[in-house]
Amino acid sequence: MSEAVSEAVAPGTPGGPVLVIGKGGQLSSALAAQAGALPLVAVERPELDLARPETVARALERVRPALVINAAAYTAVDRAESERDLAWAVNATGPGAVAAWCGAAGVPLIHVSTDYVFDGDKGAPYVETDPPCPTGVYGASKLAGERAVQAACPMSAILRTAWVYAPAGRNFLLTMLAARKKTDTLRVVADQIGCPTAAADLAAAILAIVRRIRAGGWQARYAGIFHATGHGATSWHGFATAIFAEAARFGVPPPAIVPIATADWPTPVRRPPDSRLDCSRLADVFGITFPEWQATLSKTIETVLAGQKRNPSPMPSP
Repeated sequence: MSEAVSEAVAPGTPGGPVLVIGKGGQLSSALAAQAGALPLVAVERPELDLARPETVARALERVRPALVINAAAYTAVDRAESERDLAWAVNATGPGAVAAWCGAAGVPLIHVSTDYVFDGDKGAPYVETDPPCPTGVYGASKLAGERAVQAACPMSAILRTAWVYAPAGRNFLLTMLAARKKTDTLRVVADQIGCPTAAADLAAAILAIVRRIRAGGWQARYAGIFHATGHGATSWHGFATAIFAEAARFGVPPPAIVPIATADWPTPVRRPPDSRLDCSRLADVFGITFPEWQATLSKTIETVLAGQKRNPSPMPSP
C-alpha cells in the first residue's frame, strides 16, 4: 500500500483511489486484471480483516479511498453451520463496519452478495424486491450484511451474484477439472438451477459502475440492490457438461456425467433448487447486461487449459 497515495487525498476525493477488500480472491483478481488506468488499491488480511472489525477504520483511513468495493466474503456454505460466529463476522459485522466508515466519510460502497439469500422455491427468476428467505447460516449472514450496509451507508450499491467461477481459486469449474483427473465418471446434481457467473464478467460490471460514478458522481438511483449474474441458466449437471465440452478442445477426454438428484448428494445445508436472478434493474439503471454464460465459460476454459496443455499431467481415458 502506498503511503504517498493515502496522504495525498481526503476520503471521497474525486479521482482518489478505489479500495478493493479481498485481495487475492477470484473477484479481486479479476478487478485488478481489468482496472486499466483506474487507481485500484487492494487490501487483504491482516491489514483489513472483516472478521476483526477493529481493523476496518484503520485500513480505510490509511488509503482514504474515493470508493470502496467489498469483494471479500465467507463462502464455505456447509462449514458455516459450525462456524456461525466467523461467517457472521465476515459477512455481516465486518461489512457493517466498512459501511459505517463509508457513510460517515461520504464514500460510495459497492458490496457483493449472493443468490443464497433466497430459498429457491419461487419457481421463477427472483427480482430485487422479492422477500429473502435464506436456508442456512451462509445465506442468513449475507442477508444480514446487506441490511447492515444499507442501514449505515446511503451511497451503497449491493450486487447479488451466483455460481461464480474463475481460472484460479476454489470454484465448481476447477473442482470438475480436478475430479476428472481422478475418475472417468462424475455424479453431478441435475435438479438445482442457477446462473453461472464468470468473475471476469462480474468484475467488468462493477468497474463499469465505478467509472460511471467517477465520471458523473453518485446518484440516488444507484443505491440499493441489483442482481448481477451471467445471462441464462442451467443446472450443475448442465454446467459440468458444458465445461467438458469446452475442455475436449484441449484434449481432455470427456467423462461420463451422471445426473443425480439433490437427495442423492446430501449436504448439511439445503441449497436453493432454483436461484435464478432477474438482472433487469442492473440494465435499466446502469445499462449493464452480462454475456451468455457459455461465452465466457469458453474463454475461461481456454485460460485454464492452455497452460496445462503446455505442461500436461496424466489424464485417465474414459
